[in-house]
Amino acid sequence: MSDDLGENYKKAYDNALGFGKRPAMILVDFVQAYFEPDNMLYADVDDALASAIRVRDIARSANVPIFYTNVVYQAGGIDGGVFFKKAKPLVNFIKGSPMGAWPEGLDPLPDEPIISKQYPSAFFGTSLSTTLTAMGIDSLIITGLTTSGCIRATCIDCCSYGFIPIIVADACGDRHEDPHRANLFDMNAKYGDVVSEAAVTAYLKSLR
Repeated sequence: MSDDLGENYKKAYDNALGFGKRPAMILVDFVQAYFEPDNMLYADVDDALASAIRVRDIARSANVPIFYTNVVYQAGGIDGGVFFKKAKPLVNFIKGSPMGAWPEGLDPLPDEPIISKQYPSAFFGTSLSTTLTAMGIDSLIITGLTTSGCIRATCIDCCSYGFIPIIVADACGDRHEDPHRANLFDMNAKYGDVVSEAAVTAYLKSLR
């Protein structure tokens, strides 16, 4: 196929959902394993965390609900099913492991919900969808790790449950730039809107 990638996709996928009226924000799996240089999950994603914290702080000032996720397994990973068997680095998230702790600077507030999950999507097997519905939320600002894994899974389920996915490109990260960019491209084409930190910041400030 000789078409330019962008031009090719515009033939079928060239639509933006726009920001919602009642957003929430989620920070997906920003945990120590991704920031520990000697860990197999290390991804050099300090810039993504810094971006997410900046966005979160502005969202807080606009009274936007903030959610966090982490991954927690019982000893042996019996509650992780096939995912735990396939992805060996998940041993970092056995309950009590320091690799599952929040990295420096994240610091959730006591009234900001923490959703512990066992699978990639923040929605799968959790109360996130019902909580957002009960709160009257129509859109979810998505940040976190990793773009090709838990961010993509969360984005697709977000769309499937009827919430507008807003993925902040600067505030997501992966262990390599190629899957990061490829998955941002595909999510923007089919499931949600991929936006910059500057764009989401301007939107959040307009809500204050």
